Amino acid sequence: MSPVLREALAFLLMAGGAFFSFASVIGIIRFPDVYTRIHSGTKALTGGATLILLGAALYAPSWQIAAKLFLIAGFLMATNPIASHALSRACYRHGMRPEVIFVDEYGPVADEEAKK
Repeated sequence: MSPVLREALAFLLMAGGAFFSFASVIGIIRFPDVYTRIHSGTKALTGGATLILLGAALYAPSWQIAAKLFLIAGFLMATNPIASHALSRACYRHGMRPEVIFVDEYGPVADEEAKK
């Protein structure tokens, strides 16, 4: 791959990651409740940071650095959704209800778990 093409692809990935992160910050500021804010923050880390890391890996001068960046991106993609789910579940169990809710499938399960 030519160096110019590699740099252009790295730039596009990093710019996409920056856009994801910026859009997520707007979501964190504008969304009404904790669940939509957690969703927005999860998108920032999973989408934005991963794209930035992949762009940096593509631009890396050696394959060792690129491999480390790929591992970090994989770790973020594996752990961030799990952590966000755990945080959302803890908020729900603590009594924080969503602003707008149409279907609450977890409500009866949470009430039953609270009785135990």
